[in-house]
Amino acid sequence: MNLKRGDWIGFALWGAGLTVALIFLAWVMRDAAVEQLQRDTEQSARNWAQLAGATVPDLEAVFERRGLSAEALGQLKRLRHASQVFRFKLFDRQGVQILGSDDLDRVELDGKQGLKLPPPPPALATHAAPPSVLRGASYIVLKRQNRPDLPAVYSEAYVPVLRDGRVLGVVEVYVDQVERAASADLAFARVAGSVAALLMLLMAVAGAQLWRRQRQQRRAEAHMSYLAHHDVLSGVLNRTSFHEALQHAGWRRKEGGPGFALLRIDLDDFKDVADSMGHAAADEVLRQTAHRLSQTVRHGDHVARLGGGELAILQTGVSSSTDVSTLAERIVTALATPYDVTGGRVHCAGKVGAAIHGVDATEDEDLLRKADLALYRAKSAGRSPFSFYDATMDEQFQARRMLTHDLRDAIGSDQISLAYQPLYANGGKTLTGYEALLRWQHPVRGNVGTAEFIPLAEEAGLIDVLGRWVLQRACIDAASWPSTLSVAVNLSAAQFRHGDLVVVVAGALKASGLAADRLELEITESLMMRNTEQILDTLHALSAMGIRIAMDDFGSGYSSLAYLWRFPFDKVKIARAFTQNLGSDPKVNLIVRSIISLAHSLDIRVNAGGVETPSQMAALQQHGCDELQGFLLGRPSPVKGLPHEHGVAALGPRSRRSEERHSMWRTPPVVPLPSRPVPLV
Repeated sequence: MNLKRGDWIGFALWGAGLTVALIFLAWVMRDAAVEQLQRDTEQSARNWAQLAGATVPDLEAVFERRGLSAEALGQLKRLRHASQVFRFKLFDRQGVQILGSDDLDRVELDGKQGLKLPPPPPALATHAAPPSVLRGASYIVLKRQNRPDLPAVYSEAYVPVLRDGRVLGVVEVYVDQVERAASADLAFARVAGSVAALLMLLMAVAGAQLWRRQRQQRRAEAHMSYLAHHDVLSGVLNRTSFHEALQHAGWRRKEGGPGFALLRIDLDDFKDVADSMGHAAADEVLRQTAHRLSQTVRHGDHVARLGGGELAILQTGVSSSTDVSTLAERIVTALATPYDVTGGRVHCAGKVGAAIHGVDATEDEDLLRKADLALYRAKSAGRSPFSFYDATMDEQFQARRMLTHDLRDAIGSDQISLAYQPLYANGGKTLTGYEALLRWQHPVRGNVGTAEFIPLAEEAGLIDVLGRWVLQRACIDAASWPSTLSVAVNLSAAQFRHGDLVVVVAGALKASGLAADRLELEITESLMMRNTEQILDTLHALSAMGIRIAMDDFGSGYSSLAYLWRFPFDKVKIARAFTQNLGSDPKVNLIVRSIISLAHSLDIRVNAGGVETPSQMAALQQHGCDELQGFLLGRPSPVKGLPHEHGVAALGPRSRRSEERHSMWRTPPVVPLPSRPVPLV
């Protein structure tokens, strides 16, 4: 048991206190035993003195040295061994010894006076009796010695012989205390043993409490150390401990130790699991992932969670890239198995990026960065779930980093602008409004496409700022157009996450003075898959303000009729892929016609984008599409010089919804169907 200095001091104080208490108790008990023996001796002496005074004839004459009768001598001999007395002495009132029990056998016979008393002791022995006894008090001395002619324990008691309140003389009685002392010692031993046992028990209890406290403290310290070095959720190393392990591996490598590699791991669709099934399911996926990785690596390797869904492995004993790729394959295989979580089974296959120390980098931070780049390459390549670091990817990353920095500076400047693509009614001649499209004119690179900088904005957390700017700018521009023209603005998922979209839209309308029914907000189908209830609540609030809601890219792969049922969209925009394949595939014509008919049955208007040929436009017109847009009708252009400024006819006032139409499903025309039914996407 490893005790700290304070614990040792406390334990020592406990022991010292109990020891002192035991010694004090022993001293008190020993003193009490002595007092008891003295009391017993005094009582025995008094009893003997009373017995002598009552039974010895002419005792007063003896004390006055007037003689000793034969009867008195005989009685004194009989009293030599009475009441545990084995010796006695008689003293006169001046304290001078008269007669002792040892003298009884040497007393001479005097015919006239009876027995002749022995002469007084020498002058040095006079006044042998203590003065206090001559005044009526008792004086007792307890002695212990090892002499054959005396008991081992005895008492000398000086007791005055009283008659009618006056002292006749003094009796010194030697009382045998061996039995009483043995009884007292036995009692003392018993009590001392009991007390010692009790004190030992207390010491044992104190020691047990100390040991228990130490064990709890060690457990608490071990737990705190574990929490300081491990991730609480998954049980693997945390970021700090992983960096320490990485640093130690680098030091060992410099001293000639084994090589090592860093592997970064990302779970596919992990964020979708958290959004659709909740954080509890995501946490369970992380726990199972950490367990699988721990079972995959070898002894000496380190698994860590760096934060969120970021995982990493420090692989030791690496001699070639083959060792790394072998481990990566095992990781990919382990993570490919579905996860059983509350609510069902989910698939979160893993992507792995690796960087080798000494080959790709020698510094810890550089190695981490290059492993991240390798992971990014594995995720973006789409072919292999594993990738090593590539210098070309690093250059591309640096270029993206610089472009992200430029984008951050460009927001709010004249580099960012809006272009507007016209929207036309079914006839292709009547203008209904415009769709706002974001443009970035880089001072060095020129025009940067949205396909390039929008993903950068999402990664850098700038998409919400861009979205607010687009919304405010579009409302300000549209406020100057004819009141019959609307403006369509795309919303990003980031704008829904903050929870203040309704406030932002209301502020843009108020600041610009644009009527709510002239603003159309477009969302993608993929957005509806995340936090559907929250999205629907926000859309209902926007719709209640009079704003039109459109579903963009309907049929692009995530379509669900439940979205059209649960929220009354004002418009759906058919995915461009369908428009581009009209006329080339009869199945596409059937799908487009079915989408338009279904939307009209729900009183929803339909827009078709990407109209580039007259045949596409004719097919859409034949199917009854409400709104058309594309390069055939008009390209995006700046706010200055829009078609309505050149006299293009604009659509007159219309209701919030489209006019009532008869559904294809109610009066279906005779159309030949393909051999296999084609479900709605």
